[in-house]
Parts: sequence; C-alpha cells; structure tokens
Amino acid sequence: MTRRLHLNAFLMTTGHHEASWRLPESNPYAGTDVEHFTNLARIAERGRFDSIFLADVPQLLDDVERRPGGGLEPITLLAVLAGATDHIGLIATASTSYNSPYNLSRRLASLDHISNGRAGWNIVTTATATAARNFGLTDLPAHETRYARAQEFVEVAQKLWDSWEDDVILADKAGGRWGDQRRIHPPAHQGEHFLVDGALDVPRSPQGYPLLVQAGSSEDGRVLAARFAEAVFTAQQTIAQAREFYDDLKARTAAAGRDPETIKILPGLVPVIGSTEAEALEKDRELAEAIVPRFAHRQLAETLKVPIEDLDLDRELPDGLLPEDQIEGAKSRYTLIVELARSERLTVRQLIARLGGGRGHRTFVGTPEQVASTIEDWFHGGAADGFNVMAPVLPSGLEDFVDQVVPILQRRGLFRTEYETSTLRGHYGLERPANQHLLQKVAAG
Repeated sequence: MTRRLHLNAFLMTTGHHEASWRLPESNPYAGTDVEHFTNLARIAERGRFDSIFLADVPQLLDDVERRPGGGLEPITLLAVLAGATDHIGLIATASTSYNSPYNLSRRLASLDHISNGRAGWNIVTTATATAARNFGLTDLPAHETRYARAQEFVEVAQKLWDSWEDDVILADKAGGRWGDQRRIHPPAHQGEHFLVDGALDVPRSPQGYPLLVQAGSSEDGRVLAARFAEAVFTAQQTIAQAREFYDDLKARTAAAGRDPETIKILPGLVPVIGSTEAEALEKDRELAEAIVPRFAHRQLAETLKVPIEDLDLDRELPDGLLPEDQIEGAKSRYTLIVELARSERLTVRQLIARLGGGRGHRTFVGTPEQVASTIEDWFHGGAADGFNVMAPVLPSGLEDFVDQVVPILQRRGLFRTEYETSTLRGHYGLERPANQHLLQKVAAG
C-alpha cells in the first residue's frame, strides 16, 4: 500500500503561541468553552485529520497573568466531542504518576466505548515538582523512578483491558446467562508499584486498547516508547535531528520485538501561514510583539533552573548551565532549548521569541505551498510518519491549515481525501490487539 501521512491536531485553548489570546479574534475564555472545542474538532475532522489531542498537567500552569490558565479535564471533554464528531480520533494526556491504573483504565475504556473506538492515551510521567505537591509528595520523584512506575502502569492497564475476553457477553435470555464467567481474567497483579487484584468493570472496548501515545524523547522516554507506544509526539528543530530520532526509535522498536511500522513518529509543527511570505512574516512578527517579556523571561529561567538575573535579555545563555543528567524534569525539552540557543547563538530575547510559538517545537513561517513542501520533505526524508500540527492561533490557524495546506497534500497523494476506517487504530494503520488470554490459549493448544 502507498505510505500515507498522519496528521494530529494538538488543540490548546486560543492556540500554541503564548500571546495568541491577546489577538482581537481570540476568546480569552476558550479553556472552558465546550463550543470552542467542538468547533475545533469539527474543523480537524473536515480536514480528515487522524486525531485531535488534548494535553494535561495536574496543576495550574504559569502565572494566570501571563496567559489563559486552567481548563477542562481532557477525558471528560473528549467524551463530549465524541458525540459531536463521527470519525476523528480523540487522544487525551493522563499521568502515570498521579493516577491509579484501575481508575484510568476504566475511564479510557469508557471513552473508547462512547466514541465507538476512537480513544487514545498520551502516556506521560509529569515532570513538575508543583504537580507532585498536589498529590501528597514533597518533591518530584526521580526521572528513572517515574519511568519505572510508568512501565508497570501500562502493563497493568493492558492486563485490565484484557480482563474481559471479547465474547464474555452471551445475552442468553432463554438460558438465563448474561455472560461467561470463565472468560473473565482478573489481573491479580503484584508489582513494585501497584497491587491490582480484580477485573475491570467495563467490557473490552472496540479497539481492545486505546491507541497508546508517548511524548518523551529522553533515554527513558525512548525505552518506554519502543516497548509500548504506537504514536510518538516529539519536538525536533531540524530534519537531521528528526532523522536521528526517527532511526533510533524505529531500531529500538525492532529490538523490542515489535514491527517498526507499528510505531508512528509525529514531530510537532507550528505553522504560521500567509498567502505570501511577507504576510506570513507579518503574522509571526505580530505574535512576537505581543509576548510580555517579563513572563516569558521568568518561565525560561524556571525551565533552565537558573536565577533570572543570570539571563540577560540581550546576551546569549550563560556558560555553566546544568548538564542534562542533573535535570529531573523534562530532560529532552531542556536539552532542545539549550542546543537551539547554542547552535544559532541566540540572545535570551531571541530565544524567548523562538519559544513563544511552540515551546521548542519547530515553527515554520511561510505560504501553504512552502508548509506542504516542508512536510513532504520530512515525510519522504526519513524524519517523520506525520506531524503533530500545533496551530499558533485557534481557530484561524487550524482553518488555514485545513483549507490551504491539506488540499495540497491531498493533490500530491500524501494524505487521505476521505476516512477509510472507523477507529483511531484504523486511521493510523494499526490492527486491533488480540486479547493476551486468547493468545495464551492458542499457544497452549
């Protein structure tokens, strides 16, 4: 079959640019406006996107003076969007550090039933000390501890999703038997981090498991992705960096005993689109000028773990920043920011402007044809299976991409013109996983 591009729309209130909320068109109350998200989901579905994605961190991010803060819990919101759409996949972030496997597996299985097989889970470990203190901890658990817990968490989730065989329900009214108890398989899991005894109280869902997504690019993140992930959201600034990540993760997936084609790698792309280059550059300039420097300056200092007075706005990053192995938070994002600043010799002020659109994801400013050609170059150049589209302003940025870029990709034979499957796994070219207990029965003869 012809290899096809995958597109996910990463939705964030008024858009990914931190100053997007200040534009005249923006709705400052978008974070809790269900109609806003319903409109975005329908725009993405009109563009035949594989999926939409809602991020989440269990804390109040940033100073609320800086940008819109707070928002709706994503699985709850996606349950509403499932009823407002027919085809598009629905991916939610949920933390393995601050959930229990039973409750989260139940919610995700429920979303998969509600959406008729369109649910996805972005597996994160949550890299902030603030979130840890919201859940009874005094500090952020060590990076390797969080990832060890995440590995066991996903193992338990899969046991729970498989605790019902597909044909448990008999619905035998005449015989008085609703289901076959012999086909229920309680996990009886006892591990380092979790004790989970009983079967899930939700029947096996249409997809078997929700699509498993992962977004960390550190060493531990790559190990987790190679074992479990079916789609990976990543941040890469150059095609060379993206190729390195792509080749490495595909090789790790094969080494883990999986077909590398079953993991789809989607770098983030922040497209600033204009009918001409000049128009696109003007949009980008308008957004950069709307950034409030004191907020972005403080955020960068917190990310880099340095005193704000050490970050002179008109000088390059100071020497002596912490090495990656001493960072317990978001290791891969820290490294990306430092390498971007060093490689392009950016001043702190310039770095803040570069990060304003996508927090380290690649921003591309240009015409629809130029955006489409960049996508095609990365797709055919061994750097991506698709893209995590992060519109800088919503809804206009997503509308521009759907109405102006998608038709070009379709004409070039890179992207679908109609949905061909009904499930999120189907959109990503993935099969429904067999129940592990059925596989054991087959193996036993």
